[in-house]
Amino acid sequence: MTKGKVLVAERIDDAGIELLRKELEVDLCFDIPRDELLEKIHDYDGLIIRSDNKVDKELLEKATKLKIVGRAGNGIDNIDVAEATRRGVIVANTPDSNSISACELAITHILAGAKNFTYADSYLKSGNWDRDIFMGNELYNKTLGIIGLGRIGALVATRMKSFGMKIIAYDPYISEERFERYDVERKETLEELLKEADIITIHTPRTKETIGIIGKKEISLMKDGVRLVNAARGKLMDEEALYEGLKSGKIASLGLDVHEKEPRYESPLYEFKNVTVTPHIGATTVEAQQDVGVTIAEQVIKGIKGEIVPNAVNLPGIATDELKKMKPYIELMEKLGKLYYQLNSYPVKNVNIVYWGDIVKFDTEMLEIAFLKGLLEQVNNDRVNYINAKMTAEQSGISIRRQKMKEHYNNYSSLITIKITNNAGEKFTLSGTVSNKQEGKLVEIEGYEVDVKPSEYMLFVKNKDVPGVIGQVGTIVGQENINVATMQVGRKVKGEMAIMILNVDSEISKESLDKFKQLENVIEAKTIIL
Repeated sequence: MTKGKVLVAERIDDAGIELLRKELEVDLCFDIPRDELLEKIHDYDGLIIRSDNKVDKELLEKATKLKIVGRAGNGIDNIDVAEATRRGVIVANTPDSNSISACELAITHILAGAKNFTYADSYLKSGNWDRDIFMGNELYNKTLGIIGLGRIGALVATRMKSFGMKIIAYDPYISEERFERYDVERKETLEELLKEADIITIHTPRTKETIGIIGKKEISLMKDGVRLVNAARGKLMDEEALYEGLKSGKIASLGLDVHEKEPRYESPLYEFKNVTVTPHIGATTVEAQQDVGVTIAEQVIKGIKGEIVPNAVNLPGIATDELKKMKPYIELMEKLGKLYYQLNSYPVKNVNIVYWGDIVKFDTEMLEIAFLKGLLEQVNNDRVNYINAKMTAEQSGISIRRQKMKEHYNNYSSLITIKITNNAGEKFTLSGTVSNKQEGKLVEIEGYEVDVKPSEYMLFVKNKDVPGVIGQVGTIVGQENINVATMQVGRKVKGEMAIMILNVDSEISKESLDKFKQLENVIEAKTIIL
């Protein structure tokens, strides 16, 4: 099998380069001129950049083989994500790689503010000694307000619980399930959070909506003696309003790792001894920089191989730890999607997916995308992948709907039921679950209860429920030298219709399939390839 090719246009850690070379052909072209990159890009499956190179429509038009663009870092301002999505190109960055470092720095500012740490340090080093002027606060039993419960916000929440803090958060774009998973109390409005929190830390991206999200009005709603931290992005907090809040005593302490202007050499804020500042060092750790290189290499390798990329920007957000739990469900859903058009020829009109039990705690959008990918691969000759599956479904007129039911169904701790309506008005159902061994199982098809682990090659037989059919099918299996791994039978009502599903070791030929179809009591026989 030919190795994929990746062009590394900007420097990453050597550990990342080493990992790439184990799996791919690697060309290191640091500081490559734009015209040369445009001339070469058609030959590559993957591209790794940082912030200097622009991945726009012009480049993407020339990148005819490109499967993934890897951004070694968080920002993606230099990438046309919409155009990449339209072309089925994955865009991945490394938000998790410095998340822990950024989280720890935010917590450092929280602690430094509550304990007057930097002021006490400089005071003592200047030859003074006084304890009374450094009266601080315990974090125990205080309320921490987190604005933005994404990756870093969730890490902060998890760690600050160990201090005995009450954690509240405001994030209108995060599902209820995520709040429940991290045991964080959801606030429906920013105002609610501002009024309740003793300490407020912000962890949102910088967008038109979030620039100046903390200003004069917001500070007026806060408790007297509130403590603020921003280790996310500059301009999220209005520095003029912060100055006024510090001057009046409304703000007891302020911690900043990011600033309205960078580099920053002076500021009116620096006159306050209860302000701690750092020069945007949230990701400046040895571990973070190594992890950025290794992580982007892993992302690009997965993207080129057609596997799930955890930090794909143009996919629903799914962190690495969450992916481990979700991966068996994602793989199952893709296989279930592949079943429909191999058993039914009518175009799909709409898909209703019902989640039961424990699975509802997770963000399930990726599962729906996986199902659509499997479904559309069977009928679409164009490239269908996780990136463009949803868009392709919309263009095909397929609507998708989800329902979440917290109760368990038929003793399954988690169950997914898929109800398909086709253009002929017919209904087709599938249900699946993941076993304790983390294996995907088909447990219902068209109303028949089964227990089948989907395999690469399968034989589906629908027959009259009369004696002798199983034996006749078995005879042909032997005559045609078909090796069977497992066999499942199911029926709804005795004496009416039944099904057989056989997991086999190789593809069944058309000639062999015709022999099954010729049996008197067999209604249909179809081979399935997953």
